Amino acid sequence: MPKQVDYEGRRRQIAEAVCLLADEHGPEGVTMRDVAARAQVSLGAVQRCFSSKEEMLLFAIDHVGERITERARARLAGSPAQSAATALGHAATEIALLREENRAEARIWLAFVAKAAVNEQLAAPLRTSYASLHDLLARLITEAAGSAPDDEVAAPPDPQREARTLLALADGLTSHVLMGHLPTQEAEDVLHAHLVGLWERLGTTGPRHAV
Repeated sequence: MPKQVDYEGRRRQIAEAVCLLADEHGPEGVTMRDVAARAQVSLGAVQRCFSSKEEMLLFAIDHVGERITERARARLAGSPAQSAATALGHAATEIALLREENRAEARIWLAFVAKAAVNEQLAAPLRTSYASLHDLLARLITEAAGSAPDDEVAAPPDPQREARTLLALADGLTSHVLMGHLPTQEAEDVLHAHLVGLWERLGTTGPRHAV
């Protein structure tokens, strides 16, 4: 019988190789031949999964975005009893990619963002990933506001606006850490200070220390 190939698994394997090469050389330096070598598959196997380099890069962008989103959701699911404010802090920390173990992923993500600024084809999947992260943050902010006593919130903040602000802050801190403008601990302190201010506006409380 002919060997059965897990094409979805193969595509993810190739996407991981794309990410490794994009981290080393930038997205523009990725070639299908180099990807095949890094993934330890034939060039023909790569071409059967992706008809062009652009299609391969698009899938890799989706792959990274889904990985970040799923990791944030998994952390929330792992502690179902936590408050909405604490959950919001955990999600923001995962999205910011400030930890050392997420440094390569952060470089890859921002490399794709930079290329997407001048490439509409690559920008589309990034907008989808940002929309998913925005929706997650907005939902947690809404839940946190809903859990606060009515007399604690004079004017509940707009969850959509607050989610946009938090997402932009997380992205900016990632960039500043990668370029060496901010040490990781200082960036985490900035993020936590913003969260504390947000928790105060929501009329609730979160962890005392950075999450």
